[in-house]
Amino acid sequence: MSHSSRDQGASDPPKLNPGDQAEPGSPGTGENICPECKGSGRIGAAACPICGGTGKIIEGIGGA
Repeated sequence: MSHSSRDQGASDPPKLNPGDQAEPGSPGTGENICPECKGSGRIGAAACPICGGTGKIIEGIGGA
């Protein structure tokens, strides 16, 4: 029996960046523009350390 790369990827935890407050898809969260790089994904010539170069962070929404 062989394992496909799809099977192996299913067990990998989602990659979180330092600016993320939760895993993608968590209830009560959503994407927002990174406050550090303003959504560009870059700070100078380097990838933004807060969003990992995506320009987006995952944060809690709503608030109760």
